[in-house]
Amino acid sequence: MGKRGSRSRSQGQLLSSLTKKQKRHLRDFGEEHPFYDRVSTKEAKPQTCQLSESSDTSSSESEAESEPEQVSGYHKLLATLKNVSKEEEEEDDDDEEEEEDSVVDEAEMNHEDGASDISVEEEMAAESAEMQESVALPADPDGKDGHEPPGTSQESPKEFTDAKHESLFSLETNFLEEESGGNCSLKASKDPFVQHVNKELKEKEIQAIATNTKTTHQLKWPILGQLVFSSKFQKLETFKPPKDVDLKSLHLQKPLESTWIKTNSQFLSGTQKSNSPFTPLQKELFLIMNSYRDLFYPERTALKNGEEIRHVYCLHVINHVLKANAQVLGNNSRRRSQKLGVGDDDDFRDQGLTRPKVLIVVPFREAALRVVQLFISLLEGDSKKKIIVSNKKRFNGEYGSDPEERPPNLKRPEDYEAVFVGNIDDHFRIGVAVLQRSIRLYAPFYSSDILIASPLGLRTILGGEGEKKRDFDFLSSIELLIIDQADIYLMQNWEHVLHLMNHMNLLPLDSHGVDFSRVRMWSLNNWSKYYRQTLLFGALQDAQINSVFNKYCVNMQGQVAVRNVPMTGSISHVLVQLPHVFQRMEAENLASVIDARFNFFVNKILPQYRDAVMSHTLIYVPSYFDFVRLRNYFKKEELNFTHICEYTQKSGVSRARHFFLQGEKQFLLLTERFHFYKRYTIKGIRNLIFYELPTYPHFYSEVCNMLRATTRGEEATWTCTVLYSKYDAQRLAAVVGVERAAQMLQSKKNVHLFITGER
Repeated sequence: MGKRGSRSRSQGQLLSSLTKKQKRHLRDFGEEHPFYDRVSTKEAKPQTCQLSESSDTSSSESEAESEPEQVSGYHKLLATLKNVSKEEEEEDDDDEEEEEDSVVDEAEMNHEDGASDISVEEEMAAESAEMQESVALPADPDGKDGHEPPGTSQESPKEFTDAKHESLFSLETNFLEEESGGNCSLKASKDPFVQHVNKELKEKEIQAIATNTKTTHQLKWPILGQLVFSSKFQKLETFKPPKDVDLKSLHLQKPLESTWIKTNSQFLSGTQKSNSPFTPLQKELFLIMNSYRDLFYPERTALKNGEEIRHVYCLHVINHVLKANAQVLGNNSRRRSQKLGVGDDDDFRDQGLTRPKVLIVVPFREAALRVVQLFISLLEGDSKKKIIVSNKKRFNGEYGSDPEERPPNLKRPEDYEAVFVGNIDDHFRIGVAVLQRSIRLYAPFYSSDILIASPLGLRTILGGEGEKKRDFDFLSSIELLIIDQADIYLMQNWEHVLHLMNHMNLLPLDSHGVDFSRVRMWSLNNWSKYYRQTLLFGALQDAQINSVFNKYCVNMQGQVAVRNVPMTGSISHVLVQLPHVFQRMEAENLASVIDARFNFFVNKILPQYRDAVMSHTLIYVPSYFDFVRLRNYFKKEELNFTHICEYTQKSGVSRARHFFLQGEKQFLLLTERFHFYKRYTIKGIRNLIFYELPTYPHFYSEVCNMLRATTRGEEATWTCTVLYSKYDAQRLAAVVGVERAAQMLQSKKNVHLFITGER
């Protein structure tokens, strides 16, 4: 009796969970629509349906033969991606069935307790979406990330998936609202987004990229300065910024036209608010962003224009996501009204192979917090109607910071305070889904529109070759990549950035429940990297950052790089009377610079400082690998030295500083990363050696000014020696200025400069 009652109760719940359209389909065809099928390896009693008389095969074979519309294009395209073995399919089915059962149990418990705020349709959509997500993402060791490692079931799925809001943010089961203002049928629209995604490349153009030389053209803009437009495609189009910009001409999606002015008001004066909703810098940056060209801006500083730039690229991100989702939802409505079959019209190709469209790479959790807050502000504005933000309390708790945790007596430079503000944890990742004025935080990656992560957080997901638990399919359809504060990654681990770029826009290994009839052809052709826009922001011109922009940015719209030269270097901020000797070393090629610098230092520079008179010598080493090499050499030669690096314990740092100040140690090796993260003032310096020019130009003047910390009448004996080569042209120009750097590189002689004092 109990079994019969439970069976009838479950059948009643199944019927009540069906929509009118599903009930009509069940009544007409005797089965549910294939979109809502529940995949399971367990034998379940089938629903009432009429089978053909010749059907004498097993239940699994009859089900496969009764759905001929799923065999045609879907499996052909799926076969080109990956042939999944039967054993892997059975394991995936078991995992999906366990997730489905847990979600149903949670919904039943909430229903019995009377605390459920989920509608029946939301439960149905949540179950279907959970089945489509066949690969979950690995979680952080501390469990803060909200994604479960693939193939593991240590935690309950309900702790890692937001099933409560799944149906609200599903692109497959939602339709376009009239007030959203989206129009998906603008084939010949002037909207830059529509023109960009609808532009079709030819096979000949793709093949010619390998042989084409990059064409460049230089223009000077009022605020950005010297711009270099480049492209490997045949046509190179340039443009100049108009004097006045109208919001309507920018084709912003609703409600951004009204909310942007409110959100950006802090950067606008009274006259600017009436004339233009952008600052002069924001206007020129957004014009380039809105043209879907790649952009490299190396003058983004946390102290001056960092927030101003963050506002404008968040506007571009939300505008792109709202338009892309409006196109999908609008096509859903058209398909429903026209009752077209799957794959009957190429006009409905509006998606990528996976849902994530935007990847924002930021260094710290505080930056991710500010980005999400801007998203909420841009969608909400000053309207009385608040938007839905799921998991907001959890997000603020994990990404926010307690002001009392920071020591009150800590005195650091202003740029340090601006960079290391708030939560500076550098291991995080979070998925964000945006749909019709609603935001879902901690969305599973394959149900997200926007991914916000640090390089380290992504590296733990991407894994390496040979690792079992790795996943990079969510990067296959990224249309907009933003790398903010790229200079900080040089201080963290630049290899993580290179590893990320090598995995961008690759064909996915699994289908992840995609409807191939809706996928754009250029995405199926593996041409997504030619449609991806990359926005790269940093605080300096660096060879490694330039290499990433030149190698991995191949947007068909072209690239724009800001190439302003520093007229005055950071040496002008040195406040002490100090002779600067720039020692030039020769190297045959870039690969031999490291060995040439070490040999030059050991044979030419170090012998001058071995005498006991040249005590209190600080050797500033930017590269950690050079630091290890010098440390081992000093130990081998039994020199009287101590060292401080980013891995040195606090007690070791205190001892090293004390020994160096008292003169007990003649040399002190100091790494640049330690100075970047700590900014300690090293006392007792009399002789200064820059083993290599610093990465940040202002570090040169900061280290030189440390000599003022202890003045005991030895000013006349202070020295400063700098090693450089012709391959250090960018760093040299940032320190001494472009004109003086050009003379130094041409003369091939050692240069002696003398700074007379404060200026």
